[in-house]
Amino acid sequence: MRRGLKMTLVTVTGAALTLAASACGGQEADTGGGDKDTMKVGLAFDIGGRGDQSFNDSAAAGLDRAKKELGVETEEISAKPDESDADKESRLRLMANQGHNPIIGVGFAYTAAVNKVAKDFPETKFLVIDADGCKVEGPNVAAACFAEAEGSYLVGAAAALKSESGKIGFIGGVNVPLIQRFQAGYEAGAKKVKPDIEILPAKYLTQPPNFNGFQDTSLGNEAAKGQLDAGADVIYHAAGAAGIGVIKTVGAAKKWVIGVDSDQYNQPAVAGVKEQILTSMVKNVDVAVFDFVQSVNENKFEAGSKTYDLKSNGIGYASSGGHVDDIKPKLEELKAQIISGEIKVPEKP
Repeated sequence: MRRGLKMTLVTVTGAALTLAASACGGQEADTGGGDKDTMKVGLAFDIGGRGDQSFNDSAAAGLDRAKKELGVETEEISAKPDESDADKESRLRLMANQGHNPIIGVGFAYTAAVNKVAKDFPETKFLVIDADGCKVEGPNVAAACFAEAEGSYLVGAAAALKSESGKIGFIGGVNVPLIQRFQAGYEAGAKKVKPDIEILPAKYLTQPPNFNGFQDTSLGNEAAKGQLDAGADVIYHAAGAAGIGVIKTVGAAKKWVIGVDSDQYNQPAVAGVKEQILTSMVKNVDVAVFDFVQSVNENKFEAGSKTYDLKSNGIGYASSGGHVDDIKPKLEELKAQIISGEIKVPEKP
């Protein structure tokens, strides 16, 4: 990835962040300004930022809830698609030096940067959403991970049960292990309920280190056209903001599309085609963000990894629109079998 790119700053509190602080890593955090007892929460978004109507917006909802219910101050910064780990480190140091504690990195790409920066700010608590390999380092670092394959298994079953053409598709944003888990669960769930279902070859919008597949809606649009032309009448996307292009294209063709991370039936950007959204694989990132902030606020922080799965209601599927009401008993049966351990959901395609 190219280095030296400028960062886009998006503020919530209205106080502009300055890049000059990034050179002061490891110094005592500045807590000046405002009520010294008010917790200042810093959140660094993945690419797409607030407004992606998917993964980042789910994290933003948790931050907004913490601001409302816990009375904390909040600050946000958004990432760029082709930035380096050094850029992420500077962003985290910037927030730590300005007294933000705790600090949240949204997305697996923050794992290395958080692990490194946290060592220089031992009194600051950090969280990585979707930590790489669900592993973090240090007594002041936590990871929130999700059983994406479990939720994807259920929407895969829904796709197969609702398909009339007998062909379904999957579109991933970037070909990384995290997104492969979505694909693996989806395909396994579809095959479980309809062994003869044809699953088109998975389409990934970009390959790392190009992460634009989580942001470029035109890439999602073109990928969706390709799978529609191949006969798919249900397509599941795990492509972040780029998935809006998938939803609009599939919806315009009057075929079923499955959303991801948040209940995309309720997202304004796809209002015109929302009746074509069969369901969404819901990933409760908002719950993880709020839980973390609350734990720090109440001095109950615990380092290490926590997994949100079907059993803990950290993962699920949406029923907005009523399009899966007729198959919900089957989906709930599969859900119970996953929770009990009767069904083992694969995490690799």
